[in-house]
Amino acid sequence: ISDQKPLGCWSVKHGQILTCPVVCNFETHEYIAVHDDKVLRIWKNEDLNLDKAFKATLSAEVYRIHSLPQGGPLVLFRGGGVRALDVLLEAPQQEIENLISAEAIRWSGAFMEGQEPVLIFTTQKDKDFFVYVQKPKLNSLHKYKLEQQKLARPLCFTAHITNQTVTLLCLYSNHSVYQVLIPLQQDTEEEEQKEEEILSKSLLLYLSVSGAALKGTSLVVLDKDHVAVLGNVPDPGKKPKEYLTIWNTKFQTLQTSKELPLGTSGQLWCYEEKFFLIHGKVLTVIMYKCETSSLAAAVGKLKDSQTLDVSSFVNWSTLEDEELMVSCESQESVALKAESRMNLRSNRSTGQSGTLSVGQLLVRLKGTSNYVVETELKKLMARAPTPDLQATIGCVVTALTDRCKRNPKFYPQNLLQEIVETRDLSYSLCPDLMAVALEQKDLQLLQICLERFPDIPEETIYACLKAFLSMSEDHLKSVDINLDSAICYIDIECNDMEVKTEILENGFSEEMDQDMCDTKIPKESRSDGESCPVGLQKAALLNAVLHSAYTETFLLPHLKNLPAQQAILFLRYLYYLYVKCSEKVNTTLPGIRSPTINQIMDWMCLLLDAQFTVMVMLPEAKDLLSNLHKFVRAQVRFYSELNKIEGSLQELQRLNHLRESQTYSIEVLEII
Repeated sequence: ISDQKPLGCWSVKHGQILTCPVVCNFETHEYIAVHDDKVLRIWKNEDLNLDKAFKATLSAEVYRIHSLPQGGPLVLFRGGGVRALDVLLEAPQQEIENLISAEAIRWSGAFMEGQEPVLIFTTQKDKDFFVYVQKPKLNSLHKYKLEQQKLARPLCFTAHITNQTVTLLCLYSNHSVYQVLIPLQQDTEEEEQKEEEILSKSLLLYLSVSGAALKGTSLVVLDKDHVAVLGNVPDPGKKPKEYLTIWNTKFQTLQTSKELPLGTSGQLWCYEEKFFLIHGKVLTVIMYKCETSSLAAAVGKLKDSQTLDVSSFVNWSTLEDEELMVSCESQESVALKAESRMNLRSNRSTGQSGTLSVGQLLVRLKGTSNYVVETELKKLMARAPTPDLQATIGCVVTALTDRCKRNPKFYPQNLLQEIVETRDLSYSLCPDLMAVALEQKDLQLLQICLERFPDIPEETIYACLKAFLSMSEDHLKSVDINLDSAICYIDIECNDMEVKTEILENGFSEEMDQDMCDTKIPKESRSDGESCPVGLQKAALLNAVLHSAYTETFLLPHLKNLPAQQAILFLRYLYYLYVKCSEKVNTTLPGIRSPTINQIMDWMCLLLDAQFTVMVMLPEAKDLLSNLHKFVRAQVRFYSELNKIEGSLQELQRLNHLRESQTYSIEVLEII
């Protein structure tokens, strides 16, 4: 979430439908999903193809799977039956009892009471609502009927368990939250529930924001004294305003609220003191902190400086950053109208004061010269750090890139490089920056972005790789590029006649491998792993690509489109790096931000996966693949030999500890 990067993607076949939310098994670190109501799928993060994952067809339709950190996954069926996942997998076709034939489940939740899992779910039959409390381990089930409310109906439920009592919170259509207390009964074998008990409810909260009733759509419990409600307030003649609100249930007060102008999906999730909600087109994560409930905190009268006040109960900066980015265009238009009414003197005074709003700054940057742009941005970056300064700078960079797209002659190269180098920006804050840099062939800026941005899309990484490989070496020599990642292991001038090194490459030598090969290695191909196939500048740019974070599933389709000659050149460079790393005992290349052995191997495997058919069919790739195969095979054999003497080395180490440290001796040990 922090890097805003997808880490995995799985899909069912065409025509299949995921019919309940996917959960994670905390004990086995596996994902559990159900498609087409009855088909259970279980897979791990490294599994790429969902169709090849574990599959079990069940005898009844699944409503939800609940995963508990200590209790393991519980499967709730649409008929009200509950099974532990382990029990279900022993016999997937076992018969599942139908407890609620004429009712439909509306909500369910799983909790731990001590060491015992408890599953609660609510059902609806016509206008009646029922509550079921089930203890799967004890095979215990209790059914209750919810007291009806005139002219109102439940919209959603949530619950928590405290001191053997279930507190069920119900959000109703009359802008109210009601509380229902259900004691967890201690069951005995002979005890049976003869009649369903009617549960009475009590009014907990009436929801209103700024005097207007809040129509809630989602309700979550934060702790025993606080709840969060997502809802909207009608605005006559306009679209309803949506709010996220935090309520103190102990004192029945509104703790804090925030308008969500970009709109939501009506759903709110809460996990480990973080809210998750869809705001506009993105998943937003908002941190919060529940303080000990007190009357002073509830009414916002805290005087203790060490205790959070009402406004800092929730960190709204995430939302404010998003709103700032989305509202850039609207601020531009508002500021443009305001600025058109200013006279020259007011313009000058505003410029001297250095307190331009974001919208006014965007207008100022829209058509002025490079000098004015640079002056205004230096003022902006000199401001004292504020929570929204990063988003503001990102917004300004976006405005600059928009101007670059409209006017290709305008390109403040040095200014953009300075901003990226001095500010912790990300791709998502200025999504068009790298696209503009590619159009302008600004290789230095692309290198900086690849090294600094944690959330670059795989499509953009591929575009940079393709651009770097297509550049001529002569052109690159005239470009100012940071060479720190490559200059320590690549010779600037490669001689045609090189003296063969006597150092074995982690046990590899050509003579050592001759007994395994029928044909001798051609003299001209021996230099593939000794001389760098690309120039110093191109090597530094390719190293920046190797450092970029990526997800294999999303990058592989793009690499398949890489032209064959470029793919061979890139593989030759990766092979060169692989040999260079293997020359070192610690398999580490010298230099700043040099590629690691893991990065080199991952990219080499990825490139071979994407281009293997092309590589096999191209004659010019034959020698390269052959040499790569021989080198890897020799290394495997070398490490295999090391494994054989591992026991002897450990025994020598043990004997060394047994000797007296004061005794001086010279010993010659022969390993046979």
